[in-house]
Amino acid sequence: MSTATTQSPVIPTGQFRTDPVHSTVGFEVKHMISAFRGNFGDYDARLDNSNGAAKLTGSAGVESVDVRDENLAAHLQSPDFFDSERHPRIEFTSESIKVDGGAVTLEGELTIKGTTRPITAVGRLERVEADLSGSERVGLQLETVVDRREFGLNWNAPLPKGGFALGNDVKLIVHLELVPDEG
Repeated sequence: MSTATTQSPVIPTGQFRTDPVHSTVGFEVKHMISAFRGNFGDYDARLDNSNGAAKLTGSAGVESVDVRDENLAAHLQSPDFFDSERHPRIEFTSESIKVDGGAVTLEGELTIKGTTRPITAVGRLERVEADLSGSERVGLQLETVVDRREFGLNWNAPLPKGGFALGNDVKLIVHLELVPDEG
């Protein structure tokens, strides 16, 4: 069984919003010896290519972080990590989006905990001209790695025989399925 046929990998003209059922916003960080993963349930992204210069903006609600442990989720809300009371959202705004044969390079600014830093994300662009309802869809699969300490997320726990519980590099993984923004 095959999936929908994708069309030429170009960003179509128009404005698009997140289809939350078919999108995810998550992260991965080393925890001692393995990769620890989490995601955000409250997020939004908009792709605007109405004037020929594509721009992606998005945000995620810090309080919606899902890490499968209530105590850890509460700790992530504290000033040790996201400080959700003072900084309730993570925000991103692109400066440029380059597409080359389906490969995407996106440059922009990421704001976490009140600190804004430039980032470069890479991934894939896919497009379906007509889904089951006849609407166009754009897919963006993006990844980047950031040093969490650059955003003030400095907490760590030393291990008894050396080293630390958490890695500093965090992989951000965003899979967006975007539909036309009708309003």
